[in-house]
Amino acid sequence: MARGGASLQQKLKKLIYKFNIYGDFVVGTPFGNGHVNDTFLLTFDQGGVRLNYVLQHINSEVFKEPVKVMENIDRVTERILRKIYKSHTETRKRTIRLLRTSDNKPYVFDDNGNCWRAYIYIERARAYDVLETPEQAFGIAKAFGEFQQQLIDLPGDRLNDTIPDFHNTPKRIQQLEEAIAADVTGRVKNVQKEIDFILSRKDDAGELIRLNQSGDIPERITHNDTKCNNILIDDLSGEGICVIDLDTVMPGLSLYDFGDMVRACTSPAEEDETDLDKVYMRFDMYEALFSGFCESAGAFMTAAERENLANAGKIITLEIGTRFLTDYLSGDKYFKIKRAHHNLERCRAQLKLVSSIEEQMNDMMNLLLN
Repeated sequence: MARGGASLQQKLKKLIYKFNIYGDFVVGTPFGNGHVNDTFLLTFDQGGVRLNYVLQHINSEVFKEPVKVMENIDRVTERILRKIYKSHTETRKRTIRLLRTSDNKPYVFDDNGNCWRAYIYIERARAYDVLETPEQAFGIAKAFGEFQQQLIDLPGDRLNDTIPDFHNTPKRIQQLEEAIAADVTGRVKNVQKEIDFILSRKDDAGELIRLNQSGDIPERITHNDTKCNNILIDDLSGEGICVIDLDTVMPGLSLYDFGDMVRACTSPAEEDETDLDKVYMRFDMYEALFSGFCESAGAFMTAAERENLANAGKIITLEIGTRFLTDYLSGDKYFKIKRAHHNLERCRAQLKLVSSIEEQMNDMMNLLLN
């Protein structure tokens, strides 16, 4: 039997041939470790040469309007490609290249109404769940800053809000409070320490939103999920070359993108590490992120954006910890889990990282003086 089962192989083959693609389907295998979408790596034989493509199901429970998600991705990747062509930069690995259908759409629907997309697999580059060197952190932050810079002048209408209030930390805390009140799983009694930690920082959590509402921090086109494994790093050069996982690209705050890099890239531990002694912010990694992001985004950042770079890491880490806890109390409906208390373990790791960030806040702020 083919890997993944004959029925799965037939389904993948049927789906991929809805796109304009050449060659003979060989096999499809599960790929990646994302929390939300189902992803497969598909191998084709094209005249004796093996080539790979990525086929991905868009989770409609999370993204209620997948066509709007694809409209955003299509516009953003096309804009970046045009910028790359204009700058005469080597293009092969610099942006996702969507496959299209015979009627020029970048997505298809299966027989059950599920939305799928496909794109060219970028060879000889990989994503890291945990960064190994400050040089990698610098490259990732520089690449995400360049991503924002390339989209500052995106023509046309405002992008779709694929998940309204995705990064609205006060609303995320409000959702936690609603989950606490409902207590549908009966788990609240076991997580009072985590609840108290989050609610004691409730006022701090709204600072970036307040600055946006006052006009000090503008709305930009942002990635909104800047984990270190959402950048491909070239195997040869070590350079951060391509931003991936663009489902959450939409209007947002630049600082939330930077803050999520701090959350995801500075700890030496996995996101769900249960030994909390291993979870802390490595200052050398933060310094590299700060330098890389300022190098590429410094030309467009406002004074308020720059002054709140350190604060952003604390706020977004608190927000993600809040989301994990809310999902845990609500019955684990959003994030994929591998064990009964997985989301609680993720929450605890995030809150430990918040504490570490707070302890180093003065050192982080001092970087602004250099």
